[in-house]
Formats: sequence, C-alpha cells, structure tokens
Amino acid sequence: MSALVFLIACVGFQGAAAKPTQPQAPSDPGKPGTKAAAKAVGKSAAPIVVPDKGPKRYICHRRVGTVVVDGKVNEDAWNLVPWSDYFVDIEGDVRPRPRFLTRMKMLWDDEYFYFAADLQEPHVWGTLTQHDAVIFQDNDFEIFIDPDGDNHQYYEIEINALNTEWDLFLDKPYRDGGPARNEWEIPGLLKGVHVNGTLNDPKDVDGGWTVEIAIPWKVLGEFANRPVPPAEGDQWRVNFSRVEWRHEIVDGKYRKVPNNKEDNWVWSPQGVVDMHRPEKWGYVQFTKLEPGRVRPQPDLTAPGRDRLHQVYYAQKAHKAKTGAYAKSLEELGLSSKELPPTMLRTTPDGFEAMVVVPKGLDSILPLTIRADSKIIVGEPQPSPSVNID
Repeated sequence: MSALVFLIACVGFQGAAAKPTQPQAPSDPGKPGTKAAAKAVGKSAAPIVVPDKGPKRYICHRRVGTVVVDGKVNEDAWNLVPWSDYFVDIEGDVRPRPRFLTRMKMLWDDEYFYFAADLQEPHVWGTLTQHDAVIFQDNDFEIFIDPDGDNHQYYEIEINALNTEWDLFLDKPYRDGGPARNEWEIPGLLKGVHVNGTLNDPKDVDGGWTVEIAIPWKVLGEFANRPVPPAEGDQWRVNFSRVEWRHEIVDGKYRKVPNNKEDNWVWSPQGVVDMHRPEKWGYVQFTKLEPGRVRPQPDLTAPGRDRLHQVYYAQKAHKAKTGAYAKSLEELGLSSKELPPTMLRTTPDGFEAMVVVPKGLDSILPLTIRADSKIIVGEPQPSPSVNID
C-alpha cells in the first residue's frame, strides 16, 4: 500500500480521533485552554492544552544583555529567565529523588546557544583533565541535543568540575549500532566552571558548582537539518544529565566507593537508565519575546511518534526472540484498531511503520519509523473530505 493510499484510507479513522473537542476551561484566564489563549493563536483555532505528563518543556529566550562565559551565572541576562525544574532520577518517579539539587537555564542569540547549570554538591571533586576523556567517570554535567527530533544525528557534551569537556556526535543511538564520533569537535566553544567552595579539598564542605557553556550555531547547524538560529516557535529536542558517584575519603583524597553504580539525574526523565533514547528528551522552544509572553506549545505529532516507538520496541523484542521482524501488528501483540492507525511492512533493511497525524485543521502529516529508529516526517497532505457522523 502506498503512503498516499494509506493516508486516504485512514483519514476517516484519523479524522474522528483528531476532531477538535472543547476542553473545560481552567479558572486561570491566562492558562492554555481559556478563551484568551484561543484568541492569542487565532479566532478559529481550538484551545491548546499542554499536558502535565510527558517530556519536560522549556522556553528559551533570546539573550538580553551581556553574558560572560565564566561559570558564575551572575549576569542580568541570566537573571531575567527562569530556572528549570529540579532534576529527577533518570527512571522518573519510581526512584528516590536525587540527594543533591540540580537545575539549568538556556538562552540564545545570533551566534550561540547558551546553557547554565547549578549543581548542589557538598564535596566538589574531579580527576580528569584530558580533553575528550570519558568525563562521566567523574561527577559531571551533560547536554544532549537533537535539533530535528528524528533520533539520529545528535550532539552530546559532558563537562566536569575541572572544566574538562568531552564533545561527541552520534549518527544514531547506540541501540541502533551508532558509535560515538569522538573526533567531532566544537570550534569556538565557550565554557566555564565556578566552584562555590574548594575543589578537591575534603577538609571542608562546599556549596556546589555552576557551569556555563555557549555552543556556536554554525557548529550545531552542520547536522541540524533546519534553520539556525532557530525561527520563532521552533522546538528542538534537548535533555540534560548529571552523573554523581558516591565517594569516600582515603589518605586525604576523594575516591569513588568501589562496586557502586553512579546516580543519573536528569531534567526530563527517560524511564530507563539510558540517555540515548532521544524520543524521551524534553522540548526547548525558542522565542524572541520576553519571559511571560509565550507558553510552551504541544507537539501535535507526539501521539504518532509514541505509537511508532511502541512498534519499534516491539519489533526489536520480536527479532531478539525469533530472529526476524514481524510482518503485522498482530504478530507483535498490538491492536490494528488502536489510534492512530498504523501501517507496518518489512523492507530489505528491516521494517517501516507509518502513521498519519493531524497538522492544523485542514491537513495531515505522515510519520515513518525505520528499523534503525530514524523518524521521517513526510510532506503535509490535504485532509480528504470525509463525512464524520
């Protein structure tokens, strides 16, 4: 079945699911879902409700004022924008809350994508000083960036309290055979670390450490597959991680407690101990408007993406068990009646699954996932006229 035939065949089924409904307006007139919010996005638009669950969202404002990337995070430009929620365990609410607090901020301008982090830490220590060392062997702060949200061609940056940094690029996640490209570098990278206390001195108690990083757009644009700097309202998939090792003091020096795994604390929970699942990362929405004048917009493709990843993981499990990919949803134990409608076919390279999702009120958008987890967004198609009783 061709993609276009599938779109037309499914549009009635999809249209019923996508038919706008009027949610009950909350009492706060400024929140999405109210008449004021609907008016802001157009008189004929349905109210937009941003769900509380799912990936975290952050509004990234254009820089106003000077930022000196020294790790101190003390300029007015930073004070104008809010901190993120405090980080949680990588697995989410099923695990205890982190022992120490972590939060971040972001800004942008015509040249850089800026990041700031505040890490509470009573004992700030580090050992690694070689660029591109495996920095998470120390306590660290990490940034993950997938500009176009296709699960492929994404960036990772790690930094420790000694201001030692590891930058790497992945063509695709490790789960799909994507090795890290350590030779990838960030020309023009700006970075700074400030320690609120004393570094590598176990005789006192520290307050923590703060980080500032500025990544040039010209570097991020290499594999962004979209405009840089971003346009108003553009959303990128981004997440942050903090690796924290339990330590002990031996002969006046810090060392990791033997036979203990690290803690992984993140901004947007992954659900599993694996940062390399880009579909779980948060949404960063770029704007030139001042704080308080714009709200996070939902990703209307999210239900389709969730369905495709459900098929992807079911296929991976099926192949691990049987040695082959399934040819139908029923073989995977998935209902073909579940929304959104899904087409599955095997290919010489593995399989492809496709769904259609609404794009606005008069068009639909095909989404495809391959066996290597790459998401392909097709061209919008007009919604065929369908009478829905």
